[in-house]
Amino acid sequence: MKTKFRTLGIALVLAVAVVGVNATEVINAVEIEPKMQLEKWMTDNSLFEVNESKSEVGTVVDIAVSNPDFSILVEAVTKADLAGALSADGPFTVFAPTNEAFENLFSQLGVEGIKDLTAEQLAPILTYHVVSGKVMSTDLSNTSVATLNGQKIKVDLSDGAKINDSKVVAADISGNNGVIHVIDKVLIPEAKQKSGGCSN
Repeated sequence: MKTKFRTLGIALVLAVAVVGVNATEVINAVEIEPKMQLEKWMTDNSLFEVNESKSEVGTVVDIAVSNPDFSILVEAVTKADLAGALSADGPFTVFAPTNEAFENLFSQLGVEGIKDLTAEQLAPILTYHVVSGKVMSTDLSNTSVATLNGQKIKVDLSDGAKINDSKVVAADISGNNGVIHVIDKVLIPEAKQKSGGCSN
């Protein structure tokens, strides 16, 4: 009788051990999938995500160069010979249009891309997107701010954040010489009228 109980006891221990191993394997398998999904989510949504770490890597130009959605902006800045100026100490606040914003502008202008625009045409447009100083989103208010172009942009916080008629779609991408706020439309300064005129 004791032998039977001992045999049953051993069998019960082995069964529990087997079940325990299987349960561990199942738990591990369940835990792995959410981790993989989280990593994929982070990768898919990292383009304009604010860096929460204390370290700031590169200038505002470096940040733009490293982001594929700013490739047209980088091409424009390079052609207008402004990359060096925007890599200086600053600080600068850059309202950066996305590639889609530039493509919409090209469509409106009837041009194919940056190659169809001159440096003289690009410079006043690009400097109209830059404000002196590092202005974080928490520093913005309903006001008008002078740009490096000389003309002012209008900041409207009544319904989200808008710069003129462009929406801020991501904010506070911080670099070591300033900050980038991403906008969904290229800002166009008012055409400067030439003094004098023709009379008949």
